[in-house]
Amino acid sequence: MTQGEPEFVLDEARAQRLGFGEAVFCAGKSPEQIAAILGAARVPMLLTRLDPERFAALPRAQRDALDYDPVSRTAYSGDPLPGAGPAQVAVLTAGTSDVPVAREAARTLRFQGQEARLIADVGVAGLWRLLRRVEELREMRVVIVAAGMDAALPSVVGGLVGGVVIAVPTSVGYGVAAGGHTALNAVLASCAPGVVAVNIDNGYGAACAALRVIGKG
Repeated sequence: MTQGEPEFVLDEARAQRLGFGEAVFCAGKSPEQIAAILGAARVPMLLTRLDPERFAALPRAQRDALDYDPVSRTAYSGDPLPGAGPAQVAVLTAGTSDVPVAREAARTLRFQGQEARLIADVGVAGLWRLLRRVEELREMRVVIVAAGMDAALPSVVGGLVGGVVIAVPTSVGYGVAAGGHTALNAVLASCAPGVVAVNIDNGYGAACAALRVIGKG
């Protein structure tokens, strides 16, 4: 890179190419870099992993223009796409501690015009909580399941519903949970046929996978 060249190249044609628009991963970027990206953008963008400290360090005018959610650490720059009818995706969490990852998925979907039904705290420690929602879940084309610890929930859901099940292992749990690696191994080794997995804590990636499924009609 020669002196004076920008440190970023925006993918403003992504929506036409893939069916979902540009997103900016803010972790590791300075507030100045994020501000420069926002200043250069000509299309609506989703910002992920925008922690409250970086958000607070942005210029006041940019902060005021963003739709910011500190729980999921996501922000909308520009307006989300209009809603596309009833929800086709459910986002489940095993526990309340998984909600930030689930909200990242739900907010990503909403930015792209897809409503998501967020259902929290239906983990296998109290299986009745899930079983009372099964008929509702069977209506969904995609079910995203965020779970840490032993990540048993995606396998259970995979044996109960016919839609695409996308597991998001989370970094929640004590000791041998190992920052989500135990959950990741569990969902990769799932005995429920057809359950697919994304990376640890990657709610954004799960939502993009769901958008690809929905985009196939």
